[in-house]
Amino acid sequence: MALLAGALPAPAFPAPSLWWWAYVALVPWLLLMRAAPTGRRAMLDGWLGGAGFLLAAHHWLMPSLHVFIVILALLLGLLWVPWGWLTHRLLHGRPGPGQVAAALVLLPSVWLMAELVRSWQYLGGPWGLLGASQWQVAPALRLASVGGVWLLGFLLVVVNVAVTVLIAVARARTVALAGLTACGAAAAGVWAWVPTAKEPGTVRIAVVQPGVIQGPGPRFERSAELTRKLADRHVDLVVWGESSVAQDLTTHPEVGRRLAALSRTAGADLLVNVDARRGDMPGIYKSSVLIGPNGPTGQRYDKMRLVPFGEYIPARPLLGWATSVGKAAGEDRHRGTEPVVMKLPDSLRIGPLVCFESAFPDMSRNLVRDGAQVLVVQSSTSTFQKSWAPAQHASLAALRSAETWRPMVHATLTGESAVFGPRGEPVGSRMSTSTSAATVYTVPLGQGTSPYVRIGPWPVYGAMAALAVYCAAEGGRALRRRTDRSPDQPSDRRPDQRTPGRP
Repeated sequence: MALLAGALPAPAFPAPSLWWWAYVALVPWLLLMRAAPTGRRAMLDGWLGGAGFLLAAHHWLMPSLHVFIVILALLLGLLWVPWGWLTHRLLHGRPGPGQVAAALVLLPSVWLMAELVRSWQYLGGPWGLLGASQWQVAPALRLASVGGVWLLGFLLVVVNVAVTVLIAVARARTVALAGLTACGAAAAGVWAWVPTAKEPGTVRIAVVQPGVIQGPGPRFERSAELTRKLADRHVDLVVWGESSVAQDLTTHPEVGRRLAALSRTAGADLLVNVDARRGDMPGIYKSSVLIGPNGPTGQRYDKMRLVPFGEYIPARPLLGWATSVGKAAGEDRHRGTEPVVMKLPDSLRIGPLVCFESAFPDMSRNLVRDGAQVLVVQSSTSTFQKSWAPAQHASLAALRSAETWRPMVHATLTGESAVFGPRGEPVGSRMSTSTSAATVYTVPLGQGTSPYVRIGPWPVYGAMAALAVYCAAEGGRALRRRTDRSPDQPSDRRPDQRTPGRP
């Protein structure tokens, strides 16, 4: 039951995208932990529920990782053990209004801590954060500009806890209704008073999606063919997907010359992605490279956050056996060292990201703080064409746009490619996984600094503070209970027991 209850939020994410389901999807899981006979059992329900959530949200990885995805889910599911314990501690039995009020703050805080820890790149990254389910809801996107995806996740858990209390704790329903009212008031206040991004102008960006084509050579040729069709379309930038070039440009200068010719034909700089062994450095890198009419401009970004198992194997001497049971990386890619903001001839500044780096809110925020006017993600989901992965990946661009007040271009090899404006609104039509085309988007630029870019992930800091206060209060109460006990009158001794050494 815990595994199934934990899996219930999955339909709130793309491809189903039942965003409204996220507001009640945690309720069965919460009811199960609340009704657990002991705190230990509630911790077990939290662990299994967390594993069920991760398995359901990442089920499309099973063809690649096989049994290893189950092991990872069970390990990461341990992050929800404190959530199970605290749910039982605050909501078990007949809790009073004070306990319920604490639950409305502390349970969302513990949830954010679980999401924060699993967002560490070496544990898989922040794919499937609960707040990401609201990528198409305009009021939620406005909230994201204030507190990022973290604020959305916090408020969603508040609503789920309040609904749980309305169902199971009659004596504290007033507190639950107050919590729901506060969430509604916060959303209305942000909608009414928080400013939105200004749009000083537009830029024309072409996305080249070659489609499902086997082999790097045919894929390159199809991308080149589509790029040549952009002549006289008056575009400012042409974007290819991840791993669109399979040869290093320093050791294969003829490839650079071909790309330069394509740039001249299109009348714009070309942003390609090179997945190859570098000639000037040891190892394989995934790099965004800007090509001008005269060849590589010298502006290059090497991917910093790699996909565990897909691009490298953590602790390869210990876990290298994963290559024998799934499609894990046979050789580790190398990491870049710093983000890069590239400058186009017309002074437009773009911030490149590669693949699942778009899932990390801090990376897009840092690029905007460094001056990026447009965020560009180069991706390839060709391994997961008939799964939920392409739609989930594209939806992340809407959140990053809303958080930063900057448009984001999500360009893939095989779909889904999409563009979102500075408020997270879709721009033009999305290119599905069955599309092979070059599409030109008129992208509105964003101006100003969003509260999230200015302040950072303050909901996470607030959650940490709330939990610290609770732990300090609990520790103080435990200390007072110990000091209130007299050494001459222990509270746990029966009247007929004698103290050794006394008559």
